[in-house]
Amino acid sequence: MNNFKAGFVAIVGRPSAGKSSLINSLTGYKTAIVSPLPQTTRRNIRAIVNKEQGQIVFIDTPGMHKSDKKINHYLFTEAKRALEDADAILYLIDVSRKLGPEEEEVAKLVAGTGKTKLVAFNKIDKEDAVRNLPFYNQFIKHFLPDITAVHISAQEKTGLNELTTQLIELLPESEALYPAEMYTDQQPTLRISEILREQAIKQLRNEVPHALYIDIADMEMRGSKLWVRLFMVVERESQKAMLIGREGLTLRKIRVASLKELSLIFPYKIELDIKVKADKAWRNNDDVLKKLFMLN
Repeated sequence: MNNFKAGFVAIVGRPSAGKSSLINSLTGYKTAIVSPLPQTTRRNIRAIVNKEQGQIVFIDTPGMHKSDKKINHYLFTEAKRALEDADAILYLIDVSRKLGPEEEEVAKLVAGTGKTKLVAFNKIDKEDAVRNLPFYNQFIKHFLPDITAVHISAQEKTGLNELTTQLIELLPESEALYPAEMYTDQQPTLRISEILREQAIKQLRNEVPHALYIDIADMEMRGSKLWVRLFMVVERESQKAMLIGREGLTLRKIRVASLKELSLIFPYKIELDIKVKADKAWRNNDDVLKKLFMLN
């Protein structure tokens, strides 16, 4: 097709800017897990949006948050790596909350990449957004003076056509990078572990989420079913007890909800063999973190 464009777009922003919600709204599929808690995304999730004018391959980065904790160092490094690999950058800002120092850190990083970029003001439908808009307009004018922000609501799916049209304009002319029927290149292990973690977050809210990771130990097809053996790993025995729940009720809820979500993604049935264990040092274990961020 003449003038067809395709390329990689890294979505960056503060934690809970709405990056995962935007990816899910653009693809129409469950690609990234969504939670009201910050820093839900840990890996760069690739999602594919096909339009008549071009193909956008989105990379959803972890929320950019500076911290001395080792896991946050990996999160920040993962986000910076996505910026280096991308053809263009979408800087997503939640304008329903006030400006903070982390926003300035992200803006400086985006401005210094030398990549083509677009800014989107997300959650524009929220009441606080109207009050905050003048401050964000001045903010963008200072750090990215040549860019006019697109106004969107990822949740309400408004402004998304304008957003994708402008992003395609930033990409190089190219044939499609992926087949038109694909909407993600995530491996089954990642998709399953992310769904399990999402359902655990929904059940436990602030009690456990950042202390939890999913370790898939084994996976194989058995007839028409995909059998998966996995460990839900937390840091403390008290967190392990919360994750399991009284008489195993919480863990059963997580399992049932996860299977329901997975049935919408995979064309075959999945059997989950779930165990829970505690490892107080996992967030400071380089071997675990490299596996978690697929750096091996």
